[in-house]
Amino acid sequence: MRMLVCLGWLLPLAAAEEPRFTSSRTSGVELRLPHEEPGFQFVIFGDRTGGPAEGIEVLRAAVEEVNWLDPDLVMTVGDLVQGYNETPQWLTQMREYKDAMGRLDCPWFPVAGNHDVYWSAKTAPRGGHEAEYEQHFGPLWYAFRHKNAWFVALHSDEGDPTTGRQSFSEPGCQTMSEAQYEWLARTLERAKGADHVFVFLHHPRWLEGRYGEDWRRVHKLLAGAGNVRAVFGGHIHRMRHDGLRDGIEYFTLATVGGEQAGHAPRAGWLHQYHVVTVRQRGISVVALPVGAALDPRAITGARSEAVERLATQWKPVFASELDPGLEEQWIMLQLENPLDSVVTLDAVPDSADSRWMVEPDHVHLRLEPRARAELRWKVRRPERSLDRWLRPLELSVALELHDGGWSVALPERRLEFPLAHHSLPLPAPPAGESVLELGGGTDALLIDSERIDLPDGPFTLEGWFRPERFGKRTGLFCKTESSEFGIFVSNGTPTFSVHLGGRYFTIEARETKIEPGRWHHIAGVFDGESIALYLDGTRLGRMRAAGPRTRNELPLAIGADINGKGAADSGFIGQIDEVRLSSGALYAGERIQPTRTFTSGAGVRLHLPMHGFAGPFVADHSGRSGHGRVSGAARLVEQLP
Repeated sequence: MRMLVCLGWLLPLAAAEEPRFTSSRTSGVELRLPHEEPGFQFVIFGDRTGGPAEGIEVLRAAVEEVNWLDPDLVMTVGDLVQGYNETPQWLTQMREYKDAMGRLDCPWFPVAGNHDVYWSAKTAPRGGHEAEYEQHFGPLWYAFRHKNAWFVALHSDEGDPTTGRQSFSEPGCQTMSEAQYEWLARTLERAKGADHVFVFLHHPRWLEGRYGEDWRRVHKLLAGAGNVRAVFGGHIHRMRHDGLRDGIEYFTLATVGGEQAGHAPRAGWLHQYHVVTVRQRGISVVALPVGAALDPRAITGARSEAVERLATQWKPVFASELDPGLEEQWIMLQLENPLDSVVTLDAVPDSADSRWMVEPDHVHLRLEPRARAELRWKVRRPERSLDRWLRPLELSVALELHDGGWSVALPERRLEFPLAHHSLPLPAPPAGESVLELGGGTDALLIDSERIDLPDGPFTLEGWFRPERFGKRTGLFCKTESSEFGIFVSNGTPTFSVHLGGRYFTIEARETKIEPGRWHHIAGVFDGESIALYLDGTRLGRMRAAGPRTRNELPLAIGADINGKGAADSGFIGQIDEVRLSSGALYAGERIQPTRTFTSGAGVRLHLPMHGFAGPFVADHSGRSGHGRVSGAARLVEQLP
């Protein structure tokens, strides 16, 4: 072994350093490795006081979250108890705060604020609660070393040096005593060899104004030390950063349970705590809202599966349909909790149509595991107009899952009270021709799957359309979602797909580009043995295809694709007219003669001539009431020549 002689000691030379990166693969990318310098994290809590009694629960929540972060220590910036009282009440509040903070897995360090030391106004002894504070929390000022840093806690409520009066709004009372100033100078001298010094106090005295100008001499002392990196304060219950002064950053924290005059998280009005990462080369500071951190170990497989089931498989059923022509009726919603955990539900009916009147206007329900329930509403509609301004009655539903002490709120869901489509009047044919106009995105008509009731076997899907331009992915008439059927015109290329026997059969006419600015007829046909695609009377392709059609319960989108949640996307830009879905193969051969208007017959499952509205829906003239719900900004307009 090779040896190195150093000051009389024999030291072995290290073998060649093992590479930090290894792989059995070859790549032209060189991944940048992280610094290997030592470091640590600490957390800072803001004010607890001034808010409601429930603020202690905010503090307890913050303590739980910080334990997941596992910092080396937690600092505070004062106002730990409500104070402004006498000793018995103060001691009760002190115990409550220390009980909450005692649940931290790391050490924590207090800083005194005005709420911690001020007495009740009438009977204030000199120094207020300072004696109780030092007996139960610790010294009013102190410092300690940790790793490569020093932490300095100051007392910013010593009061007027002559009268002893304590007030944070009078400059004369916001002066650092000579005893504390001299101690601070000695402490900074002791900390000269540290990489960083951090200072904590309650009042942000550097803001001057009502704090006077005494901080100027304190700042000069801190700057002269050369290694003070940051000063942290509280009191004002909102976050602010006052920049870098002579190498020192000044931060003010908001609250952890204290009073909030407003709620504007991006502007620093919130419950939060700072997380400081310390490296030899510098520090980073991030503010986390209380409630933002999650314990990944709490989200067990069982809980994750339960939430997924509740989000995707929870299907309440309306036991009847609303008839908008009736003045008064009852409607019932049947519910079942599919889980082995408690679920709570808040349901609020509302509508963009103020003519609906509903009782009750709010329902809160607790569903025990596997329990069933029924909710009933009395619905009144004194003005029974069945006009195009009729809007659906909706139910806003908020679900929350509870599993022991763990709970999670799911995103709000909106259920639509089903309308009795058969009661909606068909519009009279318009004097002129109207068409459906769409602007892409989510613009579409949506036809409920149960209204179509297309049997298995041969069918024909067709319509007229006038494109303005095409997107990279553009749905025209679609019910596809690893199932069913659809016609696409992505990038101007006509495509027809049918999902049969567990897979898609697709004709994509790549050699054909649809011309924008004029009307085209398109049709997709399945005859039981093959599929075919027609454009403007010409068959663009035919392929053998057979098998049972794979079903879904999603709507048929006219003018868009449909996603797995039943919403329109990848919308068509232009106009659509005369859409028809029929059972049976209506076309065969190389050439066909499509008519500009369609008729309805026994095999027609959907016919949208775009003649007008049935209530809030674009009317279906097949006799099956498959009226199209408007999505996005879809609208009927007079046809352009």
